[in-house]
Amino acid sequence: MTGTPTPLHEIYQRHAADVFRYALFLSGNRAEAEDITSEAFVRLWTAPGEIRVTTVKAYLFTIARHLYLDGRRAQARLTALDTDVASDARSAEDRATARSEFAHVRAAIHQLPEDDRTALLMRANGLSYEDIAQALRASVGAIKVRVHRARKRLLAARDPGETRI
Repeated sequence: MTGTPTPLHEIYQRHAADVFRYALFLSGNRAEAEDITSEAFVRLWTAPGEIRVTTVKAYLFTIARHLYLDGRRAQARLTALDTDVASDARSAEDRATARSEFAHVRAAIHQLPEDDRTALLMRANGLSYEDIAQALRASVGAIKVRVHRARKRLLAARDPGETRI
């Protein structure tokens, strides 16, 4: 580790929720997201060499992305949307509306090209453009274009008549 050693449990506590959320957006399945998150941390801890604390989040996201893609190749089919997504809505109508909106957003995200979707989700989870560029082996400019393009497509999916960003 660079600088002051950071105990592994601190890295886990700091990044596990973000990695899980990213894996959930990728997979759409809570159990699969938990498996991806667990495996990402196992691979981090068993990786040879030092853990660079400054880039560990991007590294975890990269591992999670590869695990997800490996799983897709193995299954060769998409996972159904988890209908038991927790909601803070109080009435049955509010819960139904929230589920419908969530399903619409998820469907729109899954319609994005894989590179654009990955860059957008990494950015939405707080990674800098530089960290995303490093993780995806692309230039910072290319990542900014991918995120912009993904946001524009999501906006168009939300309101087909809307052209502004």
